[in-house]
Amino acid sequence: MTDEYQIEIPPSFVALYTDARHRLTVPLATVRAQYEVCEDLANHLVDHCHGVHRDIGVAHNEVLVRIHRGLLSPDSGVSPDEAVWVVTRLAELLGWAPIAFD
Repeated sequence: MTDEYQIEIPPSFVALYTDARHRLTVPLATVRAQYEVCEDLANHLVDHCHGVHRDIGVAHNEVLVRIHRGLLSPDSGVSPDEAVWVVTRLAELLGWAPIAFD
């Protein structure tokens, strides 16, 4: 059986699921599924963030902070580590400076 998965998962995302010895802590299928969710989420939020910044006048970093807060909700479907990754990826897609996380 061959592995025909063609989407390259960035090392920054894989790192969310690796231990100190660089071994996956969950099945590869789980990493792939969550990556697709997180990447899609970041891409879907681009227009919303542009609108909040442009129409309401909220600063770039505040838009990202608000998105992060929302993603920390248990209903968001992503883990706290994934929320950080999504917001960092979102900043990259928007061409905005990433925010610092505590």
